Amino acid sequence: MRQPARKYRNVPTTIDGIRFASKREALRYCDLKLLERAGEISGLKLQPRYPLTVNSLHVATYVGDFEYIECKSGRLVTEDSKGVRTRDFINKAKLFHALYGREIQLV
Repeated sequence: MRQPARKYRNVPTTIDGIRFASKREALRYCDLKLLERAGEISGLKLQPRYPLTVNSLHVATYVGDFEYIECKSGRLVTEDSKGVRTRDFINKAKLFHALYGREIQLV
């Protein structure tokens, strides 16, 4: 039986026993693992969750693809591997910036 076409044409991919939503995300994971081994980044986390709460009202939860610390600057980076910037993502990214004071890095 044939699978229906995916809305954004992503192809789920498994690497190291971890299922990623797309090839783009899986390839980025491989890149980040190499950077971590080289000492460029540390503390690599997958699927970090951030509650987006305004005035005690939980609006949504943003789930990024990756989070890590850049070793040279000590900066905490949250990344999202997006092929398509959806309206939902744009709104969550704005709330994330307002609440956490950081931008989501797109790759």
